[in-house]
Amino acid sequence: MASQLIYIDGQFYPKEEAKVSVFDHGLLYGDGVFEGIRAYGGRVFRLKEHVARLYSGAKTIMLDIPLSQEEMIAAVCDCFRVNGLSDGYCRLVVTRGIGDLGLDPRKCPVPTVIIIADQITLYPPEYYDNGLNVITCATRRVSPQALDPALKPLNYLNNIMAKIETTQAGVPEGIMLSSEGYVSECTGDNLFLVEKGELLTPPLYIGNLAGITRQAIIDVAREQGIAVHEDLFRMHRVYNADEVFLTGTAAEVVPVVRVDGRSIGDGRPGPLTGKLWHLFTELTTHDGEPIEG
Repeated sequence: MASQLIYIDGQFYPKEEAKVSVFDHGLLYGDGVFEGIRAYGGRVFRLKEHVARLYSGAKTIMLDIPLSQEEMIAAVCDCFRVNGLSDGYCRLVVTRGIGDLGLDPRKCPVPTVIIIADQITLYPPEYYDNGLNVITCATRRVSPQALDPALKPLNYLNNIMAKIETTQAGVPEGIMLSSEGYVSECTGDNLFLVEKGELLTPPLYIGNLAGITRQAIIDVAREQGIAVHEDLFRMHRVYNADEVFLTGTAAEVVPVVRVDGRSIGDGRPGPLTGKLWHLFTELTTHDGEPIEG
């Protein structure tokens, strides 16, 4: 079986030989940006949107990516192609690059670009059939006054601390709150409620990442005439929602049936969640960049 090939700075290396320097500031300080991207049936889903978000984040942190957006799109497709993947997951990483042991980004003249294409299964099939049990995490989201939530930085320690809580609780995911106690997002996913046939999701300004799958669900819902509201709410509305579901590149659309020991609705995945999952699946068949060009 051929070795997995990893893209680093314009070259492909076998997985066993793919290495970066211990002086790379992505390792030393989490200085960089990343994207998680999915391919379905030979198309990379909303690749242009993912790459645009990567570059906007890089601009904010004054990181000059040494490829154009068009070149980066081609490199992602190449990575799927050389690994023989028509369905899979891509992790696209741009670090500040090799520097010294200080913080000064000026000491890192050349950013490092890494692309990894592989298979991914975040949740087993029974979670999509039966729904997730989640908790509310004590770890709060980083305030948007401290770090712009539009960024997707390499430093994910805030999310990791919350993920540790879910692991210790024996559940797959957890809801994170803002510093003011409003529902924000989960450790790796965005969150939606269903109330009387309409969708409610936290606004981005509370400290949420503008998820690509989140926006896809908003798009398909509105195309179906389903009202979508972005507003602040607390856990009381989560507990009393008709349905709850999560969205994310790896998670896609997954129902939640229990939160902090409380059943959501009748304790089973709801019909609107199922409908949106079906519509999202249809969307992935034609919305994206072809791997083969």
